[in-house]
Amino acid sequence: MSRRKLRPDELELWQKVARTADRLHPHPHPPRPARASNVLTPARSDTPPEPQPIASFVIGQASRGKDPAHDVLPGLPERIASAPVHMDKKAWKKLNRGKLMPEGRIDLHGMSRDQARPALTAFVTGAHASGRRLVLVITGKGKHLEDSGPIPVRPGVLRHAVPQWLALPPLAQLVLQVAPAHARHGGSGAYYVYLRRPR
Repeated sequence: MSRRKLRPDELELWQKVARTADRLHPHPHPPRPARASNVLTPARSDTPPEPQPIASFVIGQASRGKDPAHDVLPGLPERIASAPVHMDKKAWKKLNRGKLMPEGRIDLHGMSRDQARPALTAFVTGAHASGRRLVLVITGKGKHLEDSGPIPVRPGVLRHAVPQWLALPPLAQLVLQVAPAHARHGGSGAYYVYLRRPR
């Protein structure tokens, strides 16, 4: 298939467009190196080439900004403390000072995870059904193991599991706020669980 020739009016139009267009790359391209087949290899000499001095540098001088921080999951107290407050601000202040008295409590000491979860579910649902607002869940601080192996394990299995259970159904619909208990009510070995009003 042969191309047709441009008509004079098409050629004139193209030249007008070409004169008004800006070049994408204003600098001409550097000449391409010759192919390897055309280049002659220099004759081998017995004298080694002169070593070139290395310019001074500082490690990391070309990096941009600071190194990214490690994305390590913060501890449980930090995660609970940074959670948004959903309850009344005055009641929240009283709760943090230990001024609100829990209307019920459950002690999960000595229970396994399989025993503690159904006991917690029954306790919280019963407290919510009876109209209680603030209950205390005692988990204990956990035992510090001398040899936990190559992978570090945070002490307190129930202490770390209870907030997760409270954030999952069926308890998530009943719980308004979870907070570490004041020292007079058990401190870091217990949680305040503030329940929603029953409908």
